[in-house]
Amino acid sequence: MKAIIIDDEKRARLNLSLLVDEYCKNVEVVAECENLPEGVKAIRKHQPDLVLLDIEMPGHSGLELLDFFDENEVKFKIIFTTAYHEYAIQAFKFSAVDYLLKPINPEELANAISRVEKQKSNDQNYSLLKETMKQDIHHKIAVPSGNSILFLESENIIFIKGDGAYSEIKCTNDIKHVVSRNLKNFEDILCSNPNFVRIHKSYIVNVNFVTALNKSDGGNLVLKNGLQLPISSDKVQTILDQIQIVKR
Repeated sequence: MKAIIIDDEKRARLNLSLLVDEYCKNVEVVAECENLPEGVKAIRKHQPDLVLLDIEMPGHSGLELLDFFDENEVKFKIIFTTAYHEYAIQAFKFSAVDYLLKPINPEELANAISRVEKQKSNDQNYSLLKETMKQDIHHKIAVPSGNSILFLESENIIFIKGDGAYSEIKCTNDIKHVVSRNLKNFEDILCSNPNFVRIHKSYIVNVNFVTALNKSDGGNLVLKNGLQLPISSDKVQTILDQIQIVKR
């Protein structure tokens, strides 16, 4: 079998390639790609039997891969690789789609590839997975806090303020977390959820907590707690559209 690895982390690509070489002698890795556009080109060039695909990558989710191909072009099978925790893993199980949880266990890798080899068609239920993930994936986010990882309910996040390499997450009940992640990191994770909009170079807001839009003095949003956040002029229509969508 010819395989392609798509993962934005170089170390993850290298580790997975070494595991395939060591434990899956009948599989040849013909390309390693760091993003989805590169992966699409490699698939068209090499016509692989298998794609080992990371779900969470900057710019594109791995779930978008099949959007780049017509139905008759999809002659490869997919095993997703993911660092998601149990609340999202249920989506994979529900959709009966093969996945490997990072860090990848060699025996689980070999078993997953064995299952893929035995499949008689490529009719894996990716559309069901996509819809399930849309519903489940943004219920919580994981953020670093010292030597711990906090799991925050996204519905409790009021806004996130970016300050260089750090971000301040303001939650309900006057809870605040300062984490060593820049705002772009949270934009990539949260802003495919219609409740969250990046309104300014320094702010992402949960539209459920917005009560008013002031267009004077450069523009700002008023929140339920009385705070006012600046909004860039080119984001005014976006916030209006998003609030309309959410309230339908």
